[in-house]
Amino acid sequence: MSTPADQIITALRAGHEELAALVRDLKEDDLLRPSGASEWQVSQVLSHLGSGAEINLATLDAARSGAPGPDGDFNRGVWARWDAMSPAEHAAGFLATNERLVEAYEALDAETRASMRIDLGFLPEPVDVATAARFRLSEFALHQWDAEVAFNSFAAVTPGAVALLLDQIGGMLAWTSRPQELAGREATVLVRLHAPERTFGLRLGEKVEIVDAPERPDGELVAPAEAWLRLATGRLGPQHTPDGVQVTGSVTLDDLRRVFVGF
Repeated sequence: MSTPADQIITALRAGHEELAALVRDLKEDDLLRPSGASEWQVSQVLSHLGSGAEINLATLDAARSGAPGPDGDFNRGVWARWDAMSPAEHAAGFLATNERLVEAYEALDAETRASMRIDLGFLPEPVDVATAARFRLSEFALHQWDAEVAFNSFAAVTPGAVALLLDQIGGMLAWTSRPQELAGREATVLVRLHAPERTFGLRLGEKVEIVDAPERPDGELVAPAEAWLRLATGRLGPQHTPDGVQVTGSVTLDDLRRVFVGF
C-alpha cells in the first residue's frame, strides 16, 4: 500500500518527465518567451526550479547523513550562480539537477521515507519526508505550469499534483493573497470544486482563509479544482480561465484575481 510520501515522490517523477520532455526541445528564442510568472521568462522559471532542486538536494543529503543543513549563505551562493547562467545553461542545469533530486527521493527506502526528518530551514522543526516532498511538489507543479503555458495557452496543472496539493492550499493563503485589495469589503464565498470534489467556504476580510461551507454565502465559486489551485496562486488570468469557472453574488472573479497575487 502506497504512503503519502510514495504518492508525492511519484508525482515529482511524473512532473519532471513531463517538463523535461518540453525543455529538451527548446531553442534560445523559446527560453526567452514570457512565462506564466509575470516577471519571468521561461529560462528564469527553469533557473528557479533548478536552483531550488540544488538546495532541496543539499537539504535532503544533510538529513540522510545527519549533517547540518544548508544555511542562508549556501542558498544565496546557489542563487547567485544560477542567476549568472545563460538561458541555455538554465535549461541544461534544470534537467540535470532536478533529475538528481527526484532520484534522491526515489532512492529512499520505505523505512527512511517513514522515519527520516528533514530540516527545511524555514519551519520551527524538522518535517517528515512527505511534508518536505509536498513543499517541493507545490513549487514544482505551479512553476511547471508557468513554463508550459508559454507554449500552450490551455495548459493545466498536472492532475496528480492537483489531488495532492488541493487540501494544502489553505496554509498558503497568507502568502498568496492581498485582502487589502478589497478596500475593507468583507464576504464569505461558497466554493464548489470538482475533479476532485471539494466544498468549503472562503472568507475574505482582514485576512483570507478557508472556513466551513457557509449556509448563507455572499457569493459562490464553481470551478475545476485545478483552476482553483491556480486562482489561489495568482495564475488564473482571463486568457487562462477554463469555461467551467463561474462566480455569482457580490464577489466577482476579477475581485478574486486581485486578491490572489500568488508567488
